[in-house]
Amino acid sequence: MDFSHVTGWIFDLDNTLYPPEAQLFAQIEVRMTAWMMRALDVPQDHANRLRAEYWRLHGTTLAGLMAEHQVDPGPYLADVHDIDFSVLEPDPDLAAAIASLPGRRIIHTNGDAGYARRVLAARALPEDLFDAVYGIEESGFHPKPDPRAYAPILAASGIDPARAAFFEDDPRNLIVPHDLGMRTVLVGDGRHGPDALTGGVGPHVQYRTHDLTGFLRALV
Repeated sequence: MDFSHVTGWIFDLDNTLYPPEAQLFAQIEVRMTAWMMRALDVPQDHANRLRAEYWRLHGTTLAGLMAEHQVDPGPYLADVHDIDFSVLEPDPDLAAAIASLPGRRIIHTNGDAGYARRVLAARALPEDLFDAVYGIEESGFHPKPDPRAYAPILAASGIDPARAAFFEDDPRNLIVPHDLGMRTVLVGDGRHGPDALTGGVGPHVQYRTHDLTGFLRALV
């Protein structure tokens, strides 16, 4: 693995910096559905269908709600992220592996930055382990994999994509980083996104790992 040129390390949050077995996003999806039932005055099955449809078409359910229903993102994000973080366990080994990486280290998540900080706290990943935490608000509420999601984060962080690596659990979100010249790493089995529907991943996924800590340790 040739990562010797990498000086910028970009990490997704959900199902990347914690294992999917924690089922944190399952809690969020329940709250998304309940929120949509109230706000759109639709039954549960309809809300569930819209939640999944908006995610497929717009990158996130929130992006679909903003595009189709002009939803204010602030109250929505506060509501759906009001969950139980105690299901997450501290991971000092992952913290040490990230700390050993040379250069700048940032988080780029489709969640909001406040939510990301609560996840980091529950995982005992010190916030100062990262040079910045960028949430959906920092990308103008354009979610990955929308190409408009990446430029503001790269500009704000000062990371050169030709010298960067991107770690993600959703293969859709690695297409733009690959096209920009980044090293791309799929964390987990990639069951999210259209790549999972075809039974594999495309050439935009250069590396795959189910052990992020071990993968990072092998790089330094």
